[in-house]
Amino acid sequence: MSQESSHRVAVLVDEGSNPFELGVATELFGLRRPELGREWYDFTICAARPRVRMHQGMFTMTGVAGLAAAEAADTLIVPNRPDPEQRSTPAVRAVIRRAAARGARLVSFCTGAFTLAEAGVLDGRRATTHWRWAAEFRSRFPAVHLEPEVLFVADGNVLTAAGSAAALDLGLHLIQQDHGAETANAVSRRLVFTGHRDGGQRQFVERPVPAIPDTSLTTVLEWARTRLDQPLTVATLAAQAATSQATLHRRFRAELGTTPLAWLTTERVTLACRLIERGELRLDRVAAASGLGTAANLRAQLRRHTGLSPSAYRRRFGPAA
Repeated sequence: MSQESSHRVAVLVDEGSNPFELGVATELFGLRRPELGREWYDFTICAARPRVRMHQGMFTMTGVAGLAAAEAADTLIVPNRPDPEQRSTPAVRAVIRRAAARGARLVSFCTGAFTLAEAGVLDGRRATTHWRWAAEFRSRFPAVHLEPEVLFVADGNVLTAAGSAAALDLGLHLIQQDHGAETANAVSRRLVFTGHRDGGQRQFVERPVPAIPDTSLTTVLEWARTRLDQPLTVATLAAQAATSQATLHRRFRAELGTTPLAWLTTERVTLACRLIERGELRLDRVAAASGLGTAANLRAQLRRHTGLSPSAYRRRFGPAA
């Protein structure tokens, strides 16, 4: 998305929607961020009726826009329900189908995947939802390829997040797609939220309480981030953390839900994206400075993490974008 354009994001609310997911969307896409120096989103909350009662009657929303706002949205975030057995309204399903037909980006948080599935836009696609409702989802929507283990799934222009916290991860992923890794990281820091997790990480990480609390990985992570251009290995990280490689793997799984090498690769790709965004043109220099080694590996990893080649990423997020 260029800095001159204004990408229209509409959040649909329906009877019984959860306030948290609405708050996530509002925080990420609705708040002005002049410190970023770029055009932000044109954000709207809309509903089929002018008064919408939220989850457990916590409050009633009034004065929201009508469904015409959803009809004009470039990104449409659909409502979730605490009780997925309660179907979404026909008007909501119809507006989702029309958005899909015109190629809008469709997003669901938590049980919002049920809303997309009821509208018929997930058939034949990959998707996820909250682990608690995975069996129910599979029984009702067998044509959807459910991936209940992961935090979020991006299948073309349809993206689904697993649960409430995963909505933040997916939202930051969308900001990275639209504005680049550096902007997404700046928003993450503004939220005092740890760097967002990849969609492929597990929803639920077993965290047994140790007899003696383990030391946080924060120190070794910060140490590694300042040395990404160096040949870091699991053995190097384990030595810095003063622990065995096996223990380091367990701690990464417990705290971050990933492996040391996967974390290193993600950090290096993030650094490579920042260098490209800042105007570095030579891929060999970007690869060396980020620790990805070669231009070929940089191309492969950037495409794997962002879906773009370095040249496409530069055109979209570089200084001239």
